[in-house]
Amino acid sequence: MRSSSKNSAFGDYEPANIELPPLYSWPLRIAPALRYLFFDILFPLGFIYLALAFPIWWYFTPPLETMAVFSPDWIALLWLRNCMLLCLFAGGLHWWLHLKKQQGGLYRMNRKALATDPKAFLWGNQIKDNIFWSIASGVTIWTGYEAISYWIYASGRLPIVDNLWWGIASVYVLFFWSTLNFYVGHRFLHWRPMYQRVHSLHHRNVDIGPWSGISMHPIEHLLYFSPFVLWWFIPVHPIIIIVTGLYQALNPTVTHSGFEYLKLGSKCKVKIGDWYHQLHHQYFNLNYGNTFLPIDKWTGSWHDGSEESLHTQKAQFRKRSIS
Repeated sequence: MRSSSKNSAFGDYEPANIELPPLYSWPLRIAPALRYLFFDILFPLGFIYLALAFPIWWYFTPPLETMAVFSPDWIALLWLRNCMLLCLFAGGLHWWLHLKKQQGGLYRMNRKALATDPKAFLWGNQIKDNIFWSIASGVTIWTGYEAISYWIYASGRLPIVDNLWWGIASVYVLFFWSTLNFYVGHRFLHWRPMYQRVHSLHHRNVDIGPWSGISMHPIEHLLYFSPFVLWWFIPVHPIIIIVTGLYQALNPTVTHSGFEYLKLGSKCKVKIGDWYHQLHHQYFNLNYGNTFLPIDKWTGSWHDGSEESLHTQKAQFRKRSIS
């Protein structure tokens, strides 16, 4: 499958085949592996979340001493702040890419327009349905985990670690733990009883948009946002708690945009979409994790986007079904 950039309405763009990150290739190439680890996985979204976390902590988070006792007042402020952040990212991308259609079909990975189906979605509209579940359940559970995390530090149950190097290390701990947590939880959600009762709500989104990112059942939100629990036992600075929320909540709105790149000007483009996860939405029983920690590669559920890889996955699925 070759990379293409046909500027048509839907679905003509074919991203390049997915390659194993240089961090896991053998023989190991030191320079590419280091570049991937310290730049590629952070650019651009990781750097954006880190840059946002500081002013959010300084100006848009209640004082820590206020959060030593649970109160609807400061928890509501956190909810409003998180809702505004989600609306800024998901709403902004949806408006630019899907309403204004500023790129047309350029770099579009979706095969069809976002759906209107009265049997599948609330109010018969995929976008309204996704907005409801993202805000009513997603923002609420995100805020709940965040509030408990602040309370643990504000009440003195864990010390605040104000150390630059541990702060940097904890970001990488978050990336690895979140990726492992997502894979394990995702495989569990594809267990038939959990899929039928819980995960099918997210998988109604075959062609996806920014609001599809955290459009999930509340039980799935409880699993998805559980990386916060790591900081209930490992002390960090509260800024890392904010980074955790931004990474868990906002990253899916960008990677579910339906477009691989955001076009900035006539010559500049920034990678936003996740072709690897887009293939999971299209084919369902492959690519359960992500490429940062390629567990799918090690367990046989990796699909790189090529026809050969798809045929291999289909053959493996048929073999598992027969056995």
